[in-house]
Amino acid sequence: MQAQTAMLGPVATRDRLTVMDMLRGVALFGVFAMNIEWFSRPLQAMGSGIPADATGLDHAVAWGVHVLVAGKFWTMFSLLFGMGFVLMADRIAAAGRVVERVFARRMAALLVFGLLHIALLWPGDILHTYAVAGLLLMVLRGLSPTWQMVLGLALYVGMGLFYLANAAMLLVVPEALMAGLRAEFAAAAANAAVVYPDGGFAAITARRVLDYVQVGLQGQMILVPMAAGVFLVGSWLMRGGWLHDPAAHRRFWGRLLAVTLPVGVLLTGAGVALGTTFEDGVFDPRAMASAALMLLGALPLSLAYVALLVLAWSSARGARALGVFAPAGRMALTHYLGQSLICSLLFYGYGFGLWGELGRAAQTGVVLVVFALQVAVSHAWLARHRYGPMEWLWRWATYGRRPQWSRVAAAPA
Repeated sequence: MQAQTAMLGPVATRDRLTVMDMLRGVALFGVFAMNIEWFSRPLQAMGSGIPADATGLDHAVAWGVHVLVAGKFWTMFSLLFGMGFVLMADRIAAAGRVVERVFARRMAALLVFGLLHIALLWPGDILHTYAVAGLLLMVLRGLSPTWQMVLGLALYVGMGLFYLANAAMLLVVPEALMAGLRAEFAAAAANAAVVYPDGGFAAITARRVLDYVQVGLQGQMILVPMAAGVFLVGSWLMRGGWLHDPAAHRRFWGRLLAVTLPVGVLLTGAGVALGTTFEDGVFDPRAMASAALMLLGALPLSLAYVALLVLAWSSARGARALGVFAPAGRMALTHYLGQSLICSLLFYGYGFGLWGELGRAAQTGVVLVVFALQVAVSHAWLARHRYGPMEWLWRWATYGRRPQWSRVAAAPA
């Protein structure tokens, strides 16, 4: 039993894949840059692209986030989730524990975190999506790396093509039905624009749940299989061993970049060519087709981003520069939820009520300031603690025993 406990304890610093922590920290920044807009804009507007009234610097920043960030960094996070699962499963198996039992508890805890996040902070949560998709990853973990990669790509591309097919279906939906759906979404968006900046906590919580049911829940039909597909691709990457010694595998990462970057740019460019602003949002066939093409381009571009970062990390100078992100990556769950807490207090009525008042440039300024503070806090916190607060709680729920909290032994009384 003591051997098992040791195996399931915190990973020693020398044994950590710090490059993964760095990638997770960069992904956390990108996700924040994308998410902040939807604390100040109705979720019903998802699919409408850049706001029609954005001009000047706001339009330029919105375009950059829409084209280069949106969809790419949750995908990077998903790749890292799949990579992390391989490492965790290996440690659990080496400790003599049943991987499925431990991982199921881990996903159950993540599901609880996600549902609380939806109700108490923000309906755009991704944690509950990961919890459900993670169970599929667990079931398929016995596949060979090659088949994981093939199935993962098939799931992701299949959902992207399904999304594209929906765009074609909109062309034949009766106009009367479309008009009713548009009116329903418009009414919900109008109510959100009143409740979020002016309502109290109870009214905003009710609105969050309604927004999730109308927008977020429907999206799970596509998001869960896509996330599972990306998890499998991440598992393939980790099981290939290419991340354990990036400098020794520069050729692999260079090839991955050469293959994925052109594909990602081509698909993303095709989506942008259809437009970046759509008045009818998800009810516009062009908007749906554009979103589908950009979604299909998100995974190859995310893989290209990973390859670029790993190649940079493989040099001493690059590792020093990018290493600043690693502590934030080790506290990704804490910071992800912290970002939602900060944004809800900034933009909602029970806080400062800034909903709709900050343009995209100002929002990105908030992201830069808050994330810089999170990086600084991460360095200071992890100098004295083994985990971030939410990571500590998640590990407790996973293994059923309270992990050691502090790095420094308490002084004798």
